[in-house]
Amino acid sequence: MIFIVMGVSGCGKSTVGRLLAEKLSLPFYDADDFHFPENVKKMESGIPLTDADRKPWLTLLADNIKSWESSGGAVLACSALKQVYRDCLSSTTSAGIVKYIYLEGDKALLHSRLTSREAHFMPDTLLDSQLQTLETPVEAICVSIAQPLDAMLAQILEDVNL
Repeated sequence: MIFIVMGVSGCGKSTVGRLLAEKLSLPFYDADDFHFPENVKKMESGIPLTDADRKPWLTLLADNIKSWESSGGAVLACSALKQVYRDCLSSTTSAGIVKYIYLEGDKALLHSRLTSREAHFMPDTLLDSQLQTLETPVEAICVSIAQPLDAMLAQILEDVNL
């Protein structure tokens, strides 16, 4: 099984993803680590990525997801903001192998988290762009980021029957 912890920047994808991976004894990957340098530079400059910018990155991730599936599964932290992005990520796997976990929260909480975060290339100024781009997933486990991490993890594990 591949678990993709998704949402806008600042929602806690990496933190929740690492905890979930540890609990399930699966490897953890952060999609940010797969961004091409030119895309990182754009985001550092406060320029939102376009679909064309994201396409090679999503394709690379999809190829890795196929490999991770054949190795027994993984947890990936990835924004996956649009349905077309999620379709691309799932395109190389068997049906039902990818499970999305959507971390949702209000703008004020997200902004607060972003402004307190250090050493990340994504500036808080791109939050509005991400929220505008976000297409709330229909088929995902939805988890409120307003609750404590242990409650979030418990909800995820219950919803995936683990």
